[in-house]
Amino acid sequence: MLIVVLRTVILYALVVFVLRVLGKRQIGQLQPFELVVVIMISELAAVPSENIGIPLISGIIPILVLLFAGMTLSYLSLKNEKAREILCGRPTVLVEKGKIVEYALQQTRYNLNDLLEQLRLKNVPNIADVEYAILETNGEVSVIPKTEKRPVVPEDFHLSPKNEGLPIPLIMDGKLHPENMRKAKVDLAWLQGELQKQNLAVEDVFLASIDETGSLFVQEGGRVVH
Repeated sequence: MLIVVLRTVILYALVVFVLRVLGKRQIGQLQPFELVVVIMISELAAVPSENIGIPLISGIIPILVLLFAGMTLSYLSLKNEKAREILCGRPTVLVEKGKIVEYALQQTRYNLNDLLEQLRLKNVPNIADVEYAILETNGEVSVIPKTEKRPVVPEDFHLSPKNEGLPIPLIMDGKLHPENMRKAKVDLAWLQGELQKQNLAVEDVFLASIDETGSLFVQEGGRVVH
């Protein structure tokens, strides 16, 4: 039993490592060749973990071979446009200038129900509001609304809002992040002073972050203070 557990842990760690190396994309964002690699790796890892009669190395080597193959294909798709077209395919326009492209639906075996469902998921329930709908190579549908139906943005009113930037976490789980403090150009004395105003110490803080405007967000336990 201990041998089975040990083999399973080793294969699990190897599969996690391989998937980390291959990238951080979710299953729905994988290209076909990447999905094949993931499926085959899972199958190859399952067999030796269940059958101790199969040498562990017989599962490890094919997994590493698939890792090398996946990385090679990813590199080719990154550097070569023709290889990218062969491996990943090309986006297909399903709706063009407000008109459904029927032959594109037939070519991609995409029926009207699928198209309408994807439009609803993109918060465009009325197909009459769509200028373009494009089936991307990963299976997602990108929707571009007609000009008069797109959301209003500040630029439409000739406004220029201040850039809020990306908040920088200074404390997480009660621990300081000195590198983030340097990035935010704040020191420990200032931070402790701000926390003391809320009767808090660093170890009491679940999360503290600061944005480009200098606004400090602090959460301690179940309460939030700004």
